Amino acid sequence: MKIYVDSDACPKPIKKILFRLANRTGIFIAFVANRPITAPRIANIKTIEVGQGIDKADEYILEKALPGDLIITADIPLAADAIAKGASALDPRGKLYTVENVRERLNIRDFMSTMRASGMHSSGETSFSKSNQINFSNAIDRYVAQHHH
Repeated sequence: MKIYVDSDACPKPIKKILFRLANRTGIFIAFVANRPITAPRIANIKTIEVGQGIDKADEYILEKALPGDLIITADIPLAADAIAKGASALDPRGKLYTVENVRERLNIRDFMSTMRASGMHSSGETSFSKSNQINFSNAIDRYVAQHHH
């Protein structure tokens, strides 16, 4: 199992949790972004700068990910594509995407996009909190306990 992180929008506390996970377990973790990423020098951590462009990081992750790998992302279309490819996806707030909930989230995302295009405004998602960190930490630990051999 490898872990690929959609790093451009990944909160710093989540990156720190993943750095500790890599150090503790030896799992390969790739942080993929459009700009340089700062990470500790640990042999199983790789930072990949894909260059500018919409979806460049997503394309790289989908090209490299294999069934059984885990993608960390808040990007719902990326999560849907990862699941379709046989990988798993976890959002930075600790919610594991499934075939069912990713479809539902895509529908809501598309609906909200249509509403915004028609002039309606929404408040968007709440800011990232300490409880989100705890939820993510617990979720990644559960996932690794179940899938890392």
